[in-house]
Amino acid sequence: MATRRQISCINKKNRLNPYEGILYIGGVENLIKWKMSEPEAIAAIDNGRYSFFVNRGGNEVNVIVATRNGRRYLKTVADGEMPDNLLSLPECT
Repeated sequence: MATRRQISCINKKNRLNPYEGILYIGGVENLIKWKMSEPEAIAAIDNGRYSFFVNRGGNEVNVIVATRNGRRYLKTVADGEMPDNLLSLPECT
């Protein structure tokens, strides 16, 4: 069974570009900061090691792997809310 992890921050090449892809995701688990690359996170979802979510107003929104133009990337399940749950997270330090 996959370990569930909350994503609370991201890193992008160009933070201000809404179309720029995510480089890293991160969070805190048991008071310890963690960070992994997007390809590592995709592999962890694919092999069932982790499942990820973001917290939006007290609700958990699942993170999934999507494909566009042959490129795999992370995104949240569509919830009809703007801005995008994942891309609106603060920068990981």
